[in-house]
Amino acid sequence: MENSEGRRLDPADWDGFRRELDGLLKACIGRLEAARDLPWQAKPEDMAKAVALQDVRKGRDVTEVFTALQSDIMPYATGNTHPGFFGWVHGTGSAYGMAAEMVAATMNANCGGRDHGATEVEVAVINWLVDLADLPDEAFGLMTSGTSQATLLALNTARFRLFGGKVREEGIQNLPPVAVYAAEGAHACMSQALEVMGHGAASLRRVPVLEGAGMDVVALKQAVERDQAAGFTPLAVVATAGSVNTGVFDPIDDIAEFCEAQDIWLHVDAAFGFWTLLADAPWRGLATGIGRAHSVALDFHKWFGAPYASGACLIRDRALHRATFAARPAYLSSEGEGLAGGSPWFTDYGIELSRGFSALKVWTMVKALGTDALGASFSDNCRQAQLMGELVEASPKLTLAHPVVSNLCCFHMDGADPAEVAAALQISGEVVFSTTNIAGRPCLRAAIVNHRTTQADIRAAIKAVEVRLG
Repeated sequence: MENSEGRRLDPADWDGFRRELDGLLKACIGRLEAARDLPWQAKPEDMAKAVALQDVRKGRDVTEVFTALQSDIMPYATGNTHPGFFGWVHGTGSAYGMAAEMVAATMNANCGGRDHGATEVEVAVINWLVDLADLPDEAFGLMTSGTSQATLLALNTARFRLFGGKVREEGIQNLPPVAVYAAEGAHACMSQALEVMGHGAASLRRVPVLEGAGMDVVALKQAVERDQAAGFTPLAVVATAGSVNTGVFDPIDDIAEFCEAQDIWLHVDAAFGFWTLLADAPWRGLATGIGRAHSVALDFHKWFGAPYASGACLIRDRALHRATFAARPAYLSSEGEGLAGGSPWFTDYGIELSRGFSALKVWTMVKALGTDALGASFSDNCRQAQLMGELVEASPKLTLAHPVVSNLCCFHMDGADPAEVAAALQISGEVVFSTTNIAGRPCLRAAIVNHRTTQADIRAAIKAVEVRLG
């Protein structure tokens, strides 16, 4: 028997592998092509048994494994590729992103550092974002797993700016109590970041909002004054560009004026609202002022539509950003030439050394689609949310829970439990809503971030709700 040393984990039959992979690729393309006919479906009760990793000392034939991928796993996704999926803020994925993921997996680049082509692609994506946000030339950033990670990086940088390098050595034990300010309804990642940083969730101050207008800046000023009088140090103000519940945008310009006067770090949570910068008027103006922020967090896997997971953190001051995280042991020292050279090393700007090539799917989508098509899709979704709001207002059975501002629509129902209606519609495969509470009442929530959605889908969704109500 031929010695397999050095070849143990590669296919023994490359031609056979190529044929099977070609079939799997066709199945993946076919699933995306048929996304309109493939709503969420409940996974089989025995799925855990079907995918259990038992008796795996010997590998299985590639045909059997790839067949299992197609039949036992791929059908039971979240369902967010379907045009009637409006639950939470789940992006719909992209055929171009899928192709890029295959290339990224083939390259298998570690994007933490060293001198290779993937770094240039990530730099290109970050520079594009900096320009789009109208941040200064010295701004920089990096790809993240999403806004939650980006928020943690941004608040750490804010803390380094406030207290200097001693916090990296000594931790928070000698620091005064801090406070971070965000509007009521802001994403939970703010409090989670403060927990991880050691300050605790109680350090987050929830600032009241004005109906349809986001954070109440007068209330923000009052909250900061109270905290300063009580011995708290303001760490950051978080402005939300597209609230998770209603899609409302905080008045970023007004908040920036206050933060500049008080020398307080301004962070913008633009997880999905960042992409209004590419939309038509009036939605393009919703994020006015974002270029004045010290940091911005955004997602590609939501409204932008890149495959999960990918986000970005942008920091206004590149030198400060690097100083917050850079820490190279000897085995990671840079060299002038060879693979150990090159700049930047993205590990100097975050907490990960081992990082995937998530920038490639973004680069590919922007190159293949162009910003005109991307912006038109974002505008379509906003118009669809407007239409849903109009249909709700015209219905005797439904009541709009909040004015439609961007791409979210929330509404109450007469005489029905929103959770029960949402579950019934999900199980039937008609449409996926999520639920939330507005003004103390439960309601259905539609977050429209799907490039496959049409106005006909919106009409069908509202009709399905009305039929359920009888």
